[in-house]
Amino acid sequence: MAKKSKKKAAGRAKVGGAKATAKRAAPAARKSKKKAAARKKVQAVPAQYGAVTPSLVVSPCAEALEFYQRAFGAKLKGSIPGPDGLVMHAEISIGGAMIMLADEMPPMNGGPARKSPKNAGTTTGGVMLYVKDVDAAFERAVAAGARVTMPLEDQFWGDRFGQLEDPFGHVWSLATHTRDVSMKEMRAAMAQMSPPGA
Repeated sequence: MAKKSKKKAAGRAKVGGAKATAKRAAPAARKSKKKAAARKKVQAVPAQYGAVTPSLVVSPCAEALEFYQRAFGAKLKGSIPGPDGLVMHAEISIGGAMIMLADEMPPMNGGPARKSPKNAGTTTGGVMLYVKDVDAAFERAVAAGARVTMPLEDQFWGDRFGQLEDPFGHVWSLATHTRDVSMKEMRAAMAQMSPPGA
């Protein structure tokens, strides 16, 4: 009887020890599973970019990065150097919005040549920048070297608005929204305006 009791006690001890070990291992296993799940969960649209991110060709890009920091308070997020001192890819943030930039590069994989507006001799787009104090922001950009192409003025669509050209040929529209205007009001105001060049 004594031998059987000892065997039962030993068996219970083994079972108890195994359960205790399993309990200690369980939190570690759960943490490991959570980490694995976190690694697998990738955002299809990265939060820091949003669905649409402008990409500008600027040359020399290194100088443009410095200018945008002075003129618009941009924060440099990162820069990837390329051959011959060029910038293959860079990212800045202005007011929480991301903008990608790169130097002019030769055509790749049969694609079109990409030129900065200055070297292309024209521009086909621009950047719209809303700020809390457009007068102060406009003055800062001009002091940094931007050229005024449209002076600040209160516009019929509800913005205090002006335009600048940066030293690399890109056009920046700066505005502070001052009042809400419906599409009907905008169309009525536009109908009263003279056609361009009239």
